[in-house]
Amino acid sequence: MQSTRNVKAPVFNPITGAIRALAMDAVQQANSGHPGAPMGMAEIAEVLWRHHLKHNPANPKWADRDRFVLSNGHGSMLIYALLHLTGYDLPIEELKRFRQLHSKTPGHPEYGYAPGVETTTGPLGQGITNAVGMALAEKILAAEFNRPGHTVVDHRTWVFLGDGCLMEGISHEACSLAGTWGLGKLTAFYDDNNISIDGHVEGWFTDDTPKRFEAYGWQVIRDVQGHDPVAIEAAIQQAKADPSRPTLICCKTIIGAGAPNKQDSHDVHGAPLGAAEIEAARAHIGWTHAPFEIPADVYAAWDARTKGASLEGQWNAAFAAYRAAHPELAAEFERRMAGELPADWDAHVAAVLAKVVDKAETIATRKASQNSIEAYAPKLPELLGGSADLAGSNLTLWSGAKGVSKTSGGNYVYYGVREFGMAAIANGVALHGGLIPYTATFLMFSEYARNALRMAALMKVRQIFVFTHDSVGLGEDGPTHQPVEQTATLRLIPNMDVWRPCDTTESAVAWASAIERKNGPTSMCFSRQNLPFQARSAEQVAAIRKGGYVLSEAAGGKPQAVILATGSEVALAMAAQQALAEQGVAVRVVSMPSTNVFDRQDAAYKASVLPAGLPRVAVEAGSTDGWYKYVGLEGRVIGIDRFGESAPAGELFKYFGITADAVVQAVKSVL
Repeated sequence: MQSTRNVKAPVFNPITGAIRALAMDAVQQANSGHPGAPMGMAEIAEVLWRHHLKHNPANPKWADRDRFVLSNGHGSMLIYALLHLTGYDLPIEELKRFRQLHSKTPGHPEYGYAPGVETTTGPLGQGITNAVGMALAEKILAAEFNRPGHTVVDHRTWVFLGDGCLMEGISHEACSLAGTWGLGKLTAFYDDNNISIDGHVEGWFTDDTPKRFEAYGWQVIRDVQGHDPVAIEAAIQQAKADPSRPTLICCKTIIGAGAPNKQDSHDVHGAPLGAAEIEAARAHIGWTHAPFEIPADVYAAWDARTKGASLEGQWNAAFAAYRAAHPELAAEFERRMAGELPADWDAHVAAVLAKVVDKAETIATRKASQNSIEAYAPKLPELLGGSADLAGSNLTLWSGAKGVSKTSGGNYVYYGVREFGMAAIANGVALHGGLIPYTATFLMFSEYARNALRMAALMKVRQIFVFTHDSVGLGEDGPTHQPVEQTATLRLIPNMDVWRPCDTTESAVAWASAIERKNGPTSMCFSRQNLPFQARSAEQVAAIRKGGYVLSEAAGGKPQAVILATGSEVALAMAAQQALAEQGVAVRVVSMPSTNVFDRQDAAYKASVLPAGLPRVAVEAGSTDGWYKYVGLEGRVIGIDRFGESAPAGELFKYFGITADAVVQAVKSVL
């Protein structure tokens, strides 16, 4: 059969038939799923996975493996079939449990479930963007660790993507950067099947995709017959031959190829084929086996374990020679790929904190953040910084920062105005391993990056988000730039730790905590305006790590009420405490730089900070709702539940009633 789009139909064989059969059977058994992409990309997958992908199914975490990303993640049965057939620990029983509770085969590939899944790819466009981050990480680590005669970082990143990924704006952000950075080991296969959920795409996607990628600086291989193994092989060889540019291989395919009555239509995109069509498809592709039954000779043809063990064995031998020639570099590489911090890290943090306390500076916490980077980064060459065209405002540069370029590695990335792309690229960097990325923008523009922040938390990746200009304290730029609900909503993301420090000491602790956190991302919210240093005992400095602590106790240790505050409002709480003391009202001030961390403490500690029965007032220059969790319905919250205004910061705090006097009156009202 010849498609109306001049696409040659596949010559069916048992090797690709196994992919098609597993996709049909699993989706049918689950009664939901997307069989179209796995069936349409079977030949592309076969050529790549059997002849080019460098991997070892017995060790999915081998440091120098190729990374494979299924950006069109709705076609998840494609990667599950490939992992199963090539010998990963993904037995056929798990494919039979496709899309079922607690299976290793959820509806979209989820990082941490099936071995060999490098990233979670549900939201379209983020897979290719993660892949750009993985390729960037390979480039940076290769520049740092490889030495003449010893190439220990040398792998490729492969991506499958579809029309949906390319429609998403994030693909523009990421792919333009991939060309700028010259990521020659990144190859993407565009499944050009002309179909999305709503049908044929001519009504909503008429971009000249090859021209677009050529404009980005990619090598583009056009009009590859996506069901012709010879044409696919030639395209891959051409991609490998160009080390200076990423490659887009545009594969003309038939969605659902092999389903004779539904292929080349949206009917096969996201629904089971049905028993009748599966029977017809089995006959059409010559597959005579029962559901989920794969013949031994087909398994043997796919099995990559022997080859993978050999490839890793060769690399292990090369790394042993590298270790003999460069023992310190080898030890550093192993430490970083394991995600471990230097052995003297705790001592270094203690020394940094001692200097911060001794200096007692009154500065903006964005400057305190930069000072923290300056103090920690020399100890951590794995820190990879970056900002979305706001380095001078976010204060993310430090004295040892070196910008990544097309011709060199480095430790700082200039992302341009691409908040979403920046965050998702950094997710890919973190997933790759060997680097700890931190990215920065104004807190208001966390909104642009929001889904990548959620994905970082969902995957529990080690990434640090730096958000400056954290309130109406931004001032004259007005409500478009003044965050109100952002800190509160960041706290609502499961597994996201959010810190809003009040001074230099809390900023240094927040940075150390974020760096040390292995099982999830951290968002840190810093002020534009100067904030006064708060004096503390050594015990109080240690307690900052608990997320909330008693910063200032009432005279005599018998408080009548508690004031909770974060960030710039801690100074207001301290001023209110003094004013109330002069009026004979004793209050405790609790600084709570991280509600998420505080909530993880045991009940006894939380009760020691917030004793039962004491009236409570919370103050934060943002949305108020979340604070009733701590003050109760009988308590008071001073904050902002509307958009801001354009005016100098001092005037705005007065206008919105976020003042020490307002805190004093609120405390009196709850006594």
